[in-house]
Amino acid sequence: MYLRPRTVDEACQALATGPMRILAGGTDVFPSLGDRPLNGPVLDISAVEGLAGIKVEPDGVRIGGRTTWTAIAKAELPPAFRALQQAAREVGSIQIQNTGTIAGNLCNASPAADGMPPLLALDARVELTSSTGRRELPLGDFVTGYRKTARRADELVSAVIVPRGIDAGRSAFSKLGARRYLVISIVMVAAILESDGEGRISQARIAVGACSDVARRLRMLEGTLVGEEARPGLGELISHVHLDGLSPISDIRASAEYRLDAVRTLIARTLDAALT
Repeated sequence: MYLRPRTVDEACQALATGPMRILAGGTDVFPSLGDRPLNGPVLDISAVEGLAGIKVEPDGVRIGGRTTWTAIAKAELPPAFRALQQAAREVGSIQIQNTGTIAGNLCNASPAADGMPPLLALDARVELTSSTGRRELPLGDFVTGYRKTARRADELVSAVIVPRGIDAGRSAFSKLGARRYLVISIVMVAAILESDGEGRISQARIAVGACSDVARRLRMLEGTLVGEEARPGLGELISHVHLDGLSPISDIRASAEYRLDAVRTLIARTLDAALT
């Protein structure tokens, strides 16, 4: 069975009848199939109105679940979103960015998903819609583990919502891979720094991806940075204690030891980049 609804209500009614594979951009779904056909019930939401687009509202920025990475990269957004827009330009090729969606990136729940660190740093929330209503979850509660999310079978991710809490903060995203483009991350870092009127850090948000089963905020390091002068070289304040929440694995891309060593350097570089 293949369905291609035009409205959110139609999509939710279809999901209420039983589990279906949700297809948006398809940039994760089709590569995962390999040589196998696409079997089972499919809900193609690529034509659903109201799921794409970005709205900057008084209390937050709403990014529709079907919004592409190209649209995010080109949007006029507050400075704190610079890291997310940099990450958007790192998601695969230009063709992938033109088709792949923000909701698909999150629902795929890969530890190396480029969108996760900057969205975690932005305190993003995930809006889930079903035939019975809507609910919101913090992004950190939505992605629960390796390839696992809190989405119920009758729900779709209708939007990602970023509260207006750190708009003026300066941000940056850094990604370490084996080559410059079309690469799965070895380590990723997103940082947002906000300064007060005296040039000291009033808010710091740092998130790391590809170093645990899910991307993680480094809240102890964030607390250490608050009150420090907003200057290059903040990386010298990083200690091994700040990285205790990370649990990298060894795989074909890098060893766990290399990742732990590299992430410290990448955090330092990202903090410097956020200040420029």
